[in-house]
Amino acid sequence: MTPDRQLPHAAEVCRLLQGTTSPREDRIPWAAMAGIIATVTVFALAQGLTYPLLSFILERKGTTPGLIGLSAAMTPLGFIVSAPFIPALARHVGGARLAILCSMLAPLTLIALALTPDVWVWMPLRLLLGFCANPLYVMSETWLISITPAPRRGRIMGLYSSVVSGGFAIGPLSLGLVGTEGWPPFLIGIVAFLLCGLIVLAVVPRLPKMPHEGETTSVSGFFVLAPLLLFAVFTAAGFEQVLLSLFAVYGAALGSAEERIASLITCFITGNAVLQIVLGRVAEQFGSTRTMLVCALASLVGCLLLPLIFNAWLIWPLVFVWGGVSFGIYTMSLIQLGERFTGRALIAGNAAFAFAWGVGGIVGSPATGLAMQLIGHQGLPSSLGLLCCALAVFLMAERRFDSVRLSEPCRRRPRDDSCR
Repeated sequence: MTPDRQLPHAAEVCRLLQGTTSPREDRIPWAAMAGIIATVTVFALAQGLTYPLLSFILERKGTTPGLIGLSAAMTPLGFIVSAPFIPALARHVGGARLAILCSMLAPLTLIALALTPDVWVWMPLRLLLGFCANPLYVMSETWLISITPAPRRGRIMGLYSSVVSGGFAIGPLSLGLVGTEGWPPFLIGIVAFLLCGLIVLAVVPRLPKMPHEGETTSVSGFFVLAPLLLFAVFTAAGFEQVLLSLFAVYGAALGSAEERIASLITCFITGNAVLQIVLGRVAEQFGSTRTMLVCALASLVGCLLLPLIFNAWLIWPLVFVWGGVSFGIYTMSLIQLGERFTGRALIAGNAAFAFAWGVGGIVGSPATGLAMQLIGHQGLPSSLGLLCCALAVFLMAERRFDSVRLSEPCRRRPRDDSCR
């Protein structure tokens, strides 16, 4: 028993034995929850806008694709670099102050990017942007998990994932309204970043206090506590980044038009956003671990079917479901994080999630691109399928290990009524 797992009080044990829950456990603090989700959604919109915007600007300047990719990698690198510092910063500065500070530094970084359109100057600025963005995601997810009643954690975290995915999708769409030249697109991002700080400031009285119970846990220490959970986050991040960055290359190799490929990517993102609430409800009924295993296996099936039906109409429902179940792996990871950890370990866990997501985002695309160079365009579904297969095998092995461990006392004490 670790100090990060809280033991229920006697009254709560009685309610569990009676099959009931307290009104306090079922009550959802909608005002705080709406503020948290709105904050991170607006932030996701701003981040979703910056990726294509900066790539378009660099492409117009004649920058090589390799250098554009390296520039884009700076933001997830900022996630990786900042992750180890977030638990300590949250303890000393305070969660709300840290989130507000980040929402003020991010627009300043975006202003600097607009003023100095040089790829080499952009490298450290984009790293700083990721460094500023990461704490806001970590704190938002920590707050949300802390205030979500356990019986409804699946649907709430599914709603969170869906809305945030929608924010990321709206970001690029806004470029169609204002274009990619001059200050207008930058102003959208600047205003969105500032709006985040205002929302946090408005809901500060309703936000939960930073948890101080349990032993201090570092990001590296959390890797020892939940390595499989972090591998699941790595898988979800790698899957998403590979599809967004290399699906156009895969489709072009099969002779598909750019418009069709873009529509398929949009369908993938739509499935990502729409299906998380459904998967959250499924997790409440059947458990988050089992649902994650289903998501991993369904993603693997999608990898196997992709080469067979890419030019058929069935590709559309496949890509839609594929987007949902692949990101569902991350949603299930968030649910499990709330089920298994509390206190300081919860903050460290969210920071470790951000670290694993950043690593998956950086490693996934180059590794898959290398596979496509070595074995052809089918290297994309092969690489993603291998990743999903590994996750599924590890999840089944963990389930098997847990079942054997739980049955061991019963084999030792066969007459114990509790083992029947």
